[in-house]
Amino acid sequence: MIKGIHHVQITIPKDTEQEARLFYCEVLNLPEIEKPASLQGRGGFWIQVGDREVHIGSEDGVERNLTKAHIGYEVIDLSVIKNILIEHGITIIECVPIPGYERFEFRDPFDNRVECIQRVVQSTD
Repeated sequence: MIKGIHHVQITIPKDTEQEARLFYCEVLNLPEIEKPASLQGRGGFWIQVGDREVHIGSEDGVERNLTKAHIGYEVIDLSVIKNILIEHGITIIECVPIPGYERFEFRDPFDNRVECIQRVVQSTD
């Protein structure tokens, strides 16, 4: 039976790997991990996010801005990541509230929908 999530995959347009590396590895500060040699010729790259992997594949002909599909990154400090994104010209999209969490969304430079979420301690007043 299923015991967990090993990785998720998002896609970027072909031939945009360098721009994607700058955004994901430099702006978001996520480390790139080596793809197996058998997959290296397929384009894209992989990053480590906590104890999971995000595989960033390349494909054309995808209308990424039309989908609600997304990846949600749990963050330590929502305001820090929000400020980093704003400094890099990323538009922040406010979300419908979820009890116990603060969150926002954005579209990466390739129109993938991304959520950043932080658990907040509820006051017992």
